[in-house]
Amino acid sequence: MSLPPQVALLIETARGYGRDVATGIARYAALHGPWSFHLTPGDFTQAAPLWEYWRGHGIFARLASGEISKQLLDADLPTVALDMEDSQLEKSNPLSKFSNLSVDSRQAATLAAEHLIERDFEHFAFVGASGVVWSDRREAAFVKRIRGEGYETHVYDPQHVAAIGRWEREMPRLAEWIGSLPKPIGIMACNDEHGLHVLDACRRSGASVPEEVAVVGVDNDSLLCGLCSPSLSSVVLNGVEGGYQAAAHLDKMMKKGRNQPRRINVSALRVETRQSTDLVSVGNKHVALAMAHIQRSRGSRINADLVAEHCGMSRRELDKLFRDSTGKSIAVEIQNMRLDHARRLLEETDHPVPVIADVAGYSSASYMVQVFRRELQTTPNRYRSKVRSLSMASIKEH
Repeated sequence: MSLPPQVALLIETARGYGRDVATGIARYAALHGPWSFHLTPGDFTQAAPLWEYWRGHGIFARLASGEISKQLLDADLPTVALDMEDSQLEKSNPLSKFSNLSVDSRQAATLAAEHLIERDFEHFAFVGASGVVWSDRREAAFVKRIRGEGYETHVYDPQHVAAIGRWEREMPRLAEWIGSLPKPIGIMACNDEHGLHVLDACRRSGASVPEEVAVVGVDNDSLLCGLCSPSLSSVVLNGVEGGYQAAAHLDKMMKKGRNQPRRINVSALRVETRQSTDLVSVGNKHVALAMAHIQRSRGSRINADLVAEHCGMSRRELDKLFRDSTGKSIAVEIQNMRLDHARRLLEETDHPVPVIADVAGYSSASYMVQVFRRELQTTPNRYRSKVRSLSMASIKEH
């Protein structure tokens, strides 16, 4: 009896993005495996297997150090690396023989920038991890998008910490920098961990969130975003789909016994809005109550009259307050929430479209299709196939 493929998972499973990638890999292995996994420590620090004992067939890895890179080159196994630097991808570099799984940082930063622009800010800032390829790419794209609106971006340059390190010494300086910024201001953090640091610095500087400083991160790590106070808005990445596609490619390489370089893209889907950019939550108390009720309902089994009844006001009176505070009607906000809920269900579940239409509060599946065509210029099925391949159909096939 032949043993299953031995696969090393040298990625940061302690963080949301790494967990999502690992989840996609696990889904592929469950359908096409089994695979036997060697796991690394959960943080960015990586530890290679003991090569004299481990008889591996393939590797997923973040090239976190020159030592790890050298060991993987010496191992000469089919390898998918995460977020390789441009210099590593050049044909003259030996590491270019590895496949690369990377986030579309331009897309992620553009979503974050537009999220803040929509909130009518005129001042913007970026807090990142200088010298780290994915952070530098997000900074460049964020600055470019903001500049396209005619504004400049304040960029924080850490002094006392490495790209991945302890922030205790850096925090007083970050708080002083935030205190010096023009207000109100929208800040993009390169990831959710840095978003947590920014929110901590806001408290230390006395800057109120989100009235004076609105903060958005990247990764949508539910644990980190929930630990933040207030909770952190964040760009949602399609890491599960990226992991699934990377696993499919590694499987092909392992069967052939050699590397076949490929670039695999992880798309950014949307911004998950939480308290750190939810300006409405600190406005008129009646509007805040209405917004909270709509958010809890996720747009399902609700209408403008029911919202007004919940708030103890007439619809006409509440609708005027709502328009004055948000620039849109209660009905439009319910429609937006309903569409957002339907999109999440398409991204994260395998429920058929009629079931999703019912759960999201649409009167029928055909009406939901009409809404998707009007608002997103696509259909629910096409939207799902665009953001993920592990659909109900693919599960049935296997």
